[in-house]
Amino acid sequence: MTNLMPLMENLSHSMWVSLIVFLRVAAAVSVMPAFGEQMISTRIRLIVALLLTVIVAPAVTADIKIPDPNLFYFLTSLATETLSGLFLGLILRTFTLAIQTAGAIAAQSTSLSQLLGQSGLDPLPAVGNILAIAALALLMATGFHVKVAAFLMLSYEILPALQFPNPADVAEAGSAQIAKCFALAFTLAAPFVVLSVLYNLTLGVINRAMPQLMVAFVGAPVITFGAIAFLLVSAPLMLSVWIQAMDGFLAAPFR
Repeated sequence: MTNLMPLMENLSHSMWVSLIVFLRVAAAVSVMPAFGEQMISTRIRLIVALLLTVIVAPAVTADIKIPDPNLFYFLTSLATETLSGLFLGLILRTFTLAIQTAGAIAAQSTSLSQLLGQSGLDPLPAVGNILAIAALALLMATGFHVKVAAFLMLSYEILPALQFPNPADVAEAGSAQIAKCFALAFTLAAPFVVLSVLYNLTLGVINRAMPQLMVAFVGAPVITFGAIAFLLVSAPLMLSVWIQAMDGFLAAPFR
């Protein structure tokens, strides 16, 4: 029995550390891209969070100072680690919003914003959905689970365990990341905006030259076909730029 006491103490310490890590990982998984999508069931998210905890916990055990388990520190970890995980997951979620925003801009510029009708309160941009689903598929195909595990390990250097995130730092990092993602969205959608400008200038010239011609009836099929064809050509480049931005952030977050 005496020989088992060190083993039981080590096991208890490992379980306590794993619980603290799990709180951050589960909160991040619930809102991050791919794993946190609404189409993914809660059970799958829980399994992913548990598997990531098994990977992350041994790597960060030596770097974080964990007090002895008690109710006070459990409630403290429940608050601090959940907030840290939600912040990390939402920061990653901004990249999904960037590709969706780029699709919305492209759809509005080329009159494709309501190609599939209206499924809710807001119009459903078909281009945005195509790019978002393709981006998530590319993200998982390039080993997102490995990258996010390394990202969560690095997060303990940025957000120490059992400490509330500094509101000023969170606000600064969040606003900078949102600004970068909006810039990324406009960069990805820039070719469609240029195409829209050229299309409208051409229609204006034709209308001035032939006022009796119904240019709208002639131009609508042209811009629709041109936008779909342009999406076919430009989507691989847009997705490659997006995945490079995502990988760069995961490798060196908040830098």
